[in-house]
Amino acid sequence: MLDRTKQLFSQPDAPDPSVALANVLRSAAELLSLPDNDFTWSSWTDQAAAVAEVEALLALVEAGDLPDRASLSVLFAPTGPIQEVSLNSGWSDVFLNLAERYDRAAVILWP
Repeated sequence: MLDRTKQLFSQPDAPDPSVALANVLRSAAELLSLPDNDFTWSSWTDQAAAVAEVEALLALVEAGDLPDRASLSVLFAPTGPIQEVSLNSGWSDVFLNLAERYDRAAVILWP
């Protein structure tokens, strides 16, 4: 795993759900940036498209805006694009941990 993701997984969720969501998105961008990722079965054409989408959502969260829940939920859903990349690229267990963290933040942010 990469540094940001290791750090995230070594700590409890941030008490502020917006910060927790931002941490999840940063970690997702880091994982999607791995050099040998396979985007074949995802909705993204390549790594650049995947990282750009996640970073755009992260920018919204960091600006204090809450993106549409559906635009985020689809990314972390079973058989969603991040899971497809993780399955094809060898980090599916890491994805499951990340998706659980997303789910915990989402429950609070979108009751």
